[in-house]
Amino acid sequence: MQNTTMPPVTRFAPSPTGYLHLGHVVNAIYVWGLARAAGGRVLLRIEDHDRIRSRPTFEAAILDDLSWLGFIPDEGLVPLRRQSDNGPAYARALARLAATHGVYACDCSRTQIARARRLTASAGQGAEWYPGTCRRRRLQPGDDVPLGVGIRVQLDNAEERFVDGAVGEVLQTPAEQCGDLLLKDRDGNWTYQFAVTVDDIDDRVDFVVRGLDLLSSTGRQITLARMLGRTNPPHFFHHPLIVKPDGEKLSKASGDTGVRELRQGGMDAAAVIGLAAATVGLVERGANVPADVVAGLFADSVRGR
Repeated sequence: MQNTTMPPVTRFAPSPTGYLHLGHVVNAIYVWGLARAAGGRVLLRIEDHDRIRSRPTFEAAILDDLSWLGFIPDEGLVPLRRQSDNGPAYARALARLAATHGVYACDCSRTQIARARRLTASAGQGAEWYPGTCRRRRLQPGDDVPLGVGIRVQLDNAEERFVDGAVGEVLQTPAEQCGDLLLKDRDGNWTYQFAVTVDDIDDRVDFVVRGLDLLSSTGRQITLARMLGRTNPPHFFHHPLIVKPDGEKLSKASGDTGVRELRQGGMDAAAVIGLAAATVGLVERGANVPADVVAGLFADSVRGR
């Protein structure tokens, strides 16, 4: 848990690209549980930066399921905090970056990037690594970047060292993992990495609680936040994931263990939360866990703060 005397501000940030499933419930347990155990606050943020896949139907269902489960945010519900409403803030942040760092246009297709990655692949590079093709071409972003052209920022080879509340000390080199970071994609969408970093600065989020699958994003978000002027990064806690027998994490796309299906099958909210908590070892199988007692699962985590 973070070492600070101030109550933390964290966020629950679902994407409305599908319905909630048990994996989201696990995240809510950790978010609300750790925040409440430390006397902190929870912000709700709808991360609909992907305007192609986001749907109002999914957003409405997410809000309904959260309310039914009993996970009530302290902020961000009225008015609803959506990334799609935050375009001006992202544009201002991009302008700040462009004034101080190497921001450039990129018209590489996914096929071109994949081909360049195969030719230059080396140890340490992640599957999303970009080789800097357009940086060398010195393409400059205009005031109105057309569709089919993205925007990137150049990263140096600095290392980011941080202590995660769940996994301990972590060392990452973002430039080796991802190359130059994409800020706006070829479809005109602000990217997850950029939008969430700007949002966490603007929302004063100082404790990020999320799944272990996003651990690799942490170093690049710390780097980007520093480039935007944030001197003290948030504390991070990357909790375990629910996985299928084949080792794959649960997927919204395939409708795995959906909250709506469990509701329709007759389970009450405390049983659903208990089931989710049991899958990651927080409670015994068959336990009922109402949302308003999840803080008790993390009492030991906040002692000594």
